[in-house]
Amino acid sequence: MTLMDTRVLVTGLGAVTPLGGDVASTWEGLVAGRSAVTALTDPGYKDFPSRLGAPAAVDPAKALSPSAARKLDRCGQFAVVAAQEAWRDSGLAGLADSGRAMPGERLAVSVGSCMGGIGSLLQAWDALKEKGPRYVSPFTPSRALPDAVASWVSLGLGAKAAVETPNAACATGNDAIRRGRELIVSGKADVVVAGGADALLHPIGLASFGAMRALSSRNDEPDRAARPFGRTRDGFVLGEGAAMLVLESARHAAERGARVYAELAGAGYSADAYDFALPDPTGAGEAAAIREALFVAGMDPSQIAHVNAHAASTPQGDLVESVAIRSVLGAHTDDVVVTAPKSAMGHLMAGAGAVESIATVLALHHRLVPPTLNQDDYDDKIRLDVAREPRKLPDGELGALSNSFGLGGHNVVTAFRTI
Repeated sequence: MTLMDTRVLVTGLGAVTPLGGDVASTWEGLVAGRSAVTALTDPGYKDFPSRLGAPAAVDPAKALSPSAARKLDRCGQFAVVAAQEAWRDSGLAGLADSGRAMPGERLAVSVGSCMGGIGSLLQAWDALKEKGPRYVSPFTPSRALPDAVASWVSLGLGAKAAVETPNAACATGNDAIRRGRELIVSGKADVVVAGGADALLHPIGLASFGAMRALSSRNDEPDRAARPFGRTRDGFVLGEGAAMLVLESARHAAERGARVYAELAGAGYSADAYDFALPDPTGAGEAAAIREALFVAGMDPSQIAHVNAHAASTPQGDLVESVAIRSVLGAHTDDVVVTAPKSAMGHLMAGAGAVESIATVLALHHRLVPPTLNQDDYDDKIRLDVAREPRKLPDGELGALSNSFGLGGHNVVTAFRTI
């Protein structure tokens, strides 16, 4: 196997986020420093400790046929719409028009969610309790099974090499990308559509995470609620949406003359084994994932110019992440520009790692780092160079990291390199 076979490139991007219905509008919103966080005015939320959210900018059902939308939970709708955009963006959709369709046996899907179709499952339970079994929708399994999100993407694209359904809580999107890279490096597939989706901006999501005291309660200032690295950070804001990347072996991309955004040079993962909700305060697990991502990518800390931080705005989480970053990058930390997209679009849960990997790819592609919102009370304990306005990256070959850390101690880091 040659180096050309093992290099993995990013050739397509797709997203539905609180900032926009596609990648272009999402990126524009990030660079412009727009906040998609809003107050939830539905009377049903009046007693909730957190009444904040970042709803998707578009209704995904409207981008699908009525029959397709009916079979999918909102989470699955997000995933399919984002995957369709990524597929078109990659140029692979056009191969069919030229009679050179991508062989399904060499195409795989790696897509995960945190809670998948929980909204549809709750609807089915309500129908069963209130009306009886005849009123439970026959589409409940296709909406609610944990593998449904990945399966619908696979069905839509005709992917036959593999359909993977990773679940690593808030790190799921990045874990799906990591697994997608492995499928290509192992020779199992030439192309993988990888990413994550969630639709947890729902009463059960707000109530359960609110009960954990994980959500911001800055209800009177929604656009100031998501405050990564701020002294007064008090939790994250729930968002919803999906993001997908088309990953492709360098050989396959070269053969078809694909446009390339960046190289997915490596990935690392580890487990804290410390606490379900809290990160290991030493940052050892997160640092191990960062270190492994660099090792697999063959990159030195001095080659990293940018870190897209997980930074969910939790008091412990943001601080521990900064400790982990500094422990690995060492003396080069001050040369690295850090950003935290959750300040603009909330926490998309399984979609977060995927959309933030897209942001990392585009930061390298455009050599521009989007700003982090709400840095007026920066926590001096963080000691990172957090971008407060768009920041240009230098010329030359550069590396960047995208961090994702999930409940239960999941740590996943993807490493990208300019092309």
